[in-house]
Amino acid sequence: MQANIVMLGGDGIGPEVAVSTQAVLAAVAQRFDYDFIFRDGLIGGAAIDVTGSALPDATLDRCRDADAVFLGAVGGPKWSDPRATERPELGLLQLRAGLGVFANLRPVVPLPAIRDASPIKADRLDGVDLMVVRELTGGLYFGEKIESDTAARDICDYTFDEVARVTRVAGDLARARRKKVTSVDKANVLATSRLWRTAVTRVMASEYPDVELEHILVDAAAMYLLQRPADFDVMLTENLFGDILTDEASVLAGSMGLLPSASLGSGGASLYEPIHGSAPDIAGRGIANPYGAIMSGAMLLRHALNLPEAALLVEETVTRCVGEGVLTVDVAPDAERALSTVAVTERVVAAVLGR
Repeated sequence: MQANIVMLGGDGIGPEVAVSTQAVLAAVAQRFDYDFIFRDGLIGGAAIDVTGSALPDATLDRCRDADAVFLGAVGGPKWSDPRATERPELGLLQLRAGLGVFANLRPVVPLPAIRDASPIKADRLDGVDLMVVRELTGGLYFGEKIESDTAARDICDYTFDEVARVTRVAGDLARARRKKVTSVDKANVLATSRLWRTAVTRVMASEYPDVELEHILVDAAAMYLLQRPADFDVMLTENLFGDILTDEASVLAGSMGLLPSASLGSGGASLYEPIHGSAPDIAGRGIANPYGAIMSGAMLLRHALNLPEAALLVEETVTRCVGEGVLTVDVAPDAERALSTVAVTERVVAAVLGR
């Protein structure tokens, strides 16, 4: 099995966790006798510094030719002027649009060994296993923007077809899980949410009659996510709401450093990245949690390369390592015994190789 994988380190701790992910993927290739070819590229602030563009054409072309793309993170205070014509975050939005990835999958499964890392009461974490499906290329982030010193406007646009296609992703996932989709919107106020609710209802009724569908307003969903998180199976929502709710959901796991994501489209390369962002305050200190990035690598194996056995090996290895106390400082119960990014990665690599 041969695959071309583009590794985009980006900014902050992005390059550190990208190195960890590549090391684990290389170990998987060695274990199963795969041939993974890794290529790198510039994105975000690092790309702006070198080329003046947050997403150089060469990077996008390389990603489009790949079987899968991994991204560490983008952004940082060096490039934080919101009115700059080139910002790291624009590079990420352009990459998503350029690859045509419209469905962002963010699983949240708290690990029993580190429940104490979460501020949520332990009994509320029982049975939590949810998948957030976030629409990724529409809504406020991609709508027309009008800005001056005295007024600003962000246009939120959605079409029926855009909502329908991401609904099918959620429906397919739910059908293979516990057969429940919770659609999150703000239909009592927003016209786009009323369209969203109409499209979701029609698609689910006609194509997924065996899957339970419920609609919840986003403010209520934010509350229920912490009050009764085990009630959710697949949570489907639009771009902005999904961005916010998945950061909230990271509290269930105990750290944003633990959560992976996959961005899928209808063809071509898909994109994989941890949800934690660039964390510039800890960049270069060697303490970044690599597990979210490594688990993103597992999603890459499963969804992009169709290697479920290899993906399961990585997932089980991470769970075992966490259970054995192989932890970085963000989730370690004893900071003095916390391990570095490199040390955690080495333990995972050794376990994948059966050493």
